[in-house]
Amino acid sequence: MTEAANSSFVYVTYIRTTPEKLWTALTTTEFIKKYWFGMNIETDWKAGSPWKLVFPDGRVADTGEIVEIERPKRLVLRWRNQFRPELHEEGDARCVMEIEPAGEVVKLTIIHEIDKPGSKFWSAGQKSCRASRRCSKPDRRCPRSANCRAAENNERQATGGRYGYP
Repeated sequence: MTEAANSSFVYVTYIRTTPEKLWTALTTTEFIKKYWFGMNIETDWKAGSPWKLVFPDGRVADTGEIVEIERPKRLVLRWRNQFRPELHEEGDARCVMEIEPAGEVVKLTIIHEIDKPGSKFWSAGQKSCRASRRCSKPDRRCPRSANCRAAENNERQATGGRYGYP
């Protein structure tokens, strides 16, 4: 990966926790299964080690290598999609997770980058949701990504049972 990747996606989240607790959540099988559609991660969490994300039925979703690991501050992964041919063909991507205290919360910055202009890799899991602006649980992903029903329920209540906004 070059310094200036051709395609990138950056997001920042603030979480009420400690860096150590967040690190544990991001690197434990139980958390990953709970928030990654029941998937399991296989790795020993050491720099240079391979990792893979496996669906409950045994199919491999993503693979890569742990490029850098500095507990509980920084994790850098080489990442490649394995189950969608059009994304696999884009090649390896890089994911950087940086954890830092920010007063009473922890700031989690995640940077995804790939050396491919107009990459579809990052947009594959990101779908906009007009209901998310009214979501009572904005720290969760939109229901249209099949990860959270809170925004969908809020949208239904806000519109009297209709979906979508005028």
